[in-house]
Amino acid sequence: MTVFRYAELARVVRNGFVESRHYGSVVVLAPDGTVALAAGVPDEPVLPRSTLKPVQALACRIAAGDKLAGPALALAAGSHTGDDRHVEVVRAMLAGAGLTEDALGCPEDWPEDEPTRERLIRASGQRERIRMNCSGKHAAMLVACVARSWSTADYLDPNHPLQRETAATVARLADAPIAHHAVDGCGAPLFGLPLTGLARTFQALVTAPAGSDEALVAQAMRQHPEYVGGWHGHPNTDLMRALPGVLAKGGAEGVLAVAAPDGHAVAVKAIDGSPRATTAIALAALDAVGVPVGGADALRQVPVLGGGVPVGALTAVID
Repeated sequence: MTVFRYAELARVVRNGFVESRHYGSVVVLAPDGTVALAAGVPDEPVLPRSTLKPVQALACRIAAGDKLAGPALALAAGSHTGDDRHVEVVRAMLAGAGLTEDALGCPEDWPEDEPTRERLIRASGQRERIRMNCSGKHAAMLVACVARSWSTADYLDPNHPLQRETAATVARLADAPIAHHAVDGCGAPLFGLPLTGLARTFQALVTAPAGSDEALVAQAMRQHPEYVGGWHGHPNTDLMRALPGVLAKGGAEGVLAVAAPDGHAVAVKAIDGSPRATTAIALAALDAVGVPVGGADALRQVPVLGGGVPVGALTAVID
């Protein structure tokens, strides 16, 4: 018999009726690395998906040095929405490495930014690799390859020097062996980690010595949150804007990691794969261990609408 070990983390209430529940796991690390709060199965491996991008960006930064900085480094660590300003930086990254968009190995896609997508569709545009939300990460990988004189045609091969370096960087920051090797939706190698190890990677980024590559990745993300997500209603961007100094990155299938400037770090996995509750869960978990999150009160619940009018809310359940 299968034993259900996950915890209830969020609840959707409509007109006083509990309509849905989100189950999963959450863990908060204290600044000294000890577990301050845990629910569900935080030591069970998860596939972090795009939540791991800051660590992949770190591996690229270590290889490429100052060729990845500022908005370009934030894009490498982010999941952009395909805004023209994002695309401009990605093109500049590729041009600086002597490459074109044809070198990108990510799939073609429409931009996630709705106004941009609608404009392109009206203009008879097509799906493009550079508009795909992972194109910044892929461009950074190509920049790193050129900087180190590594081949670019096979940069997504798990045995490529860049991907081997990335795997080693992930394991080092997580202080845990990689639990599973997979392929992400964008085609890049993906590294499974215990949820606690994922929280540890974010803690390592915010507590790294000033001037280190780890600190520079965190700095780029916090200084340029619009390049981590987007200009219009992106939860990672909104969270970093609301709480200056906080580092946040979500991924597909209900994964999110957040680190506070003091070193507290939280990682969330919603087992149903939905991301709609992860920000509220992370904020509630940080609040439960005493981290100030008052500036992000607007993100602590998601309105439930009836006829366009709020009739309830999704809120976190952290015992």
